[in-house]
Amino acid sequence: MSNKLALLVSVALSLLVIAAPLPESGVAVPIRKRACRLTDANGVFDHDKAVRATVLLKNKHRQNLINLRNNRGLDAFSKGARILPIARLPRLVNTRLQRRQSEPLTDQNGDTEWTGTISIGTPGTEFLIDFDTGSSDLWVPSAACSSSICEPKHKYDPTASSTSQLQNGTFTIQYGDKSTVSGPVYTDAVNVAGVQVTGQYLSPVTNLSSTFGTDPIDGLLGLAFPAISNMKQSPFFNTAIAQGSVSKPSFGFKLAKNDSELYLGGAKCKLYTGAIESHSLSSTTGYWQIGNASISVGGQTPVFQFETIIDFGTTVIYGPADGVQQLYGSVPGATLFDSSNGFYSFPCDSVPSVSFNWGGQDWPITSDNFNMGETTKGFGQWVGAIAAQNFGLGSKVWVFGDSFIKNVYSGFDFGSNSVGFATLA
Repeated sequence: MSNKLALLVSVALSLLVIAAPLPESGVAVPIRKRACRLTDANGVFDHDKAVRATVLLKNKHRQNLINLRNNRGLDAFSKGARILPIARLPRLVNTRLQRRQSEPLTDQNGDTEWTGTISIGTPGTEFLIDFDTGSSDLWVPSAACSSSICEPKHKYDPTASSTSQLQNGTFTIQYGDKSTVSGPVYTDAVNVAGVQVTGQYLSPVTNLSSTFGTDPIDGLLGLAFPAISNMKQSPFFNTAIAQGSVSKPSFGFKLAKNDSELYLGGAKCKLYTGAIESHSLSSTTGYWQIGNASISVGGQTPVFQFETIIDFGTTVIYGPADGVQQLYGSVPGATLFDSSNGFYSFPCDSVPSVSFNWGGQDWPITSDNFNMGETTKGFGQWVGAIAAQNFGLGSKVWVFGDSFIKNVYSGFDFGSNSVGFATLA
């Protein structure tokens, strides 16, 4: 072979190597959701479940703001942010939900959670966990919890783990049914789909809110930043980054009716097409928050230049009352269905075309994801997946839940401090 031909072959082989896709180095966590939206079996909007979900979200973000104040001080708050009074679940709603808990076929909380299995301790005990990008702590029921709420759940016994260590402090969150999730603080080994960390802070809770009585999950694993940690410690994925347990400081989510997945250590290319459109975080408050957002409705842009927190801990998209009112003002036939909880309805025969933009391409929400069911069977009005609520997060801050996230592949990057979206494959 001539030198020239050998050189050409060498170059060609090099180009093939360069062009070949790099192997993915992260790990996949299968996750599932028990229901698609806040809709009952008859296609009617489940108002009681929606109110409970709203109260839970209010109190989660209230606690996040308390944590942020304790960890960083009031100077870390976004403009207009303030800690609101604890939200209470209305007595009649709570009574109706408790009655429904005795119905064996009723799915109570499947509309707000994406769950997967993790292992804690040595030897490991498995737990069914709700993954949440809107909080930063890990908690599971304790073996010391003897209430009827804890009884059917998997429990963590620190005395049965050779790697557990009791730490100073306590963990507590208040809920709207006047009960709490609270317990001591430990460190132990935690494994999520082979991503193993040691010395991870967690709380085995000895008091568990009745809110979780019919919920299939054992506990919660937060994927936000340390700034909103109740324990003032590194969340699981940040610990994994620090210990070199993941090859990349990022994770990706696909949320859908089938084959949902959390991918730790990058983004799974097979689950999306094109490039991920990334946006730098606009805040250091501890949330996955990006700005310069706008909403398009039927070709109009009634709301723009606002902030968005990407939070898997809720189904609904929530915004300030004035912005949500402007949005539905562009929807023919839309009306305020529930003024107390900020839900709007619109005619069933004219689902609006809604999309979101952060300075790049438009990201539409499907009509199926925007519709949360009829107000009343046969009434002809559907409840929209965008509602008006004040969480105390700031006058221009919206919370984007699964109703949007199910339409895209989402990437979260601690290395570049960014959130990105791509088209689902």
